[in-house]
Amino acid sequence: MDLQPEMILMDQSFTDKEEAIRACGRLLADSGCVEEDYIEAMIERNNLVSTYMGNFIAIPHGTDEAKRFVKKSGISIVQVPEGVQFGNDDTEDVAMVLFGIAGVENEHLDLLQKIAIFCSEVENVVKLADAQTKEEMIKYLQEVE
Repeated sequence: MDLQPEMILMDQSFTDKEEAIRACGRLLADSGCVEEDYIEAMIERNNLVSTYMGNFIAIPHGTDEAKRFVKKSGISIVQVPEGVQFGNDDTEDVAMVLFGIAGVENEHLDLLQKIAIFCSEVENVVKLADAQTKEEMIKYLQEVE
């Protein structure tokens, strides 16, 4: 997993999931991974099927139709220590770490698999949510490889 410090936002806070998803998309767009239209497709995708994965993780990504907006594969990470609600107010679908993903061809599937394996253990998610630096976060995620 090629993780770049400039693709990570630490200690963020959002009023809602849409704002959080836009932050993930903004990192992807600013780094040249996607065109601006991909950000809206990430919102659309989450409206169709929640990108909340459980264990305090969300993996926002675009719709299948939005693949044309992907220029190169990339992953953004947004840490939200206080969490952001991804379900209804009466659910416990709170994400503390968001992984924004864009993949050329099927490259994103490999990224998804690695994230899913790492985050299947809630202790690993706690490490990411508690990380104090971008470098610390990258170190934890590189242990997956």
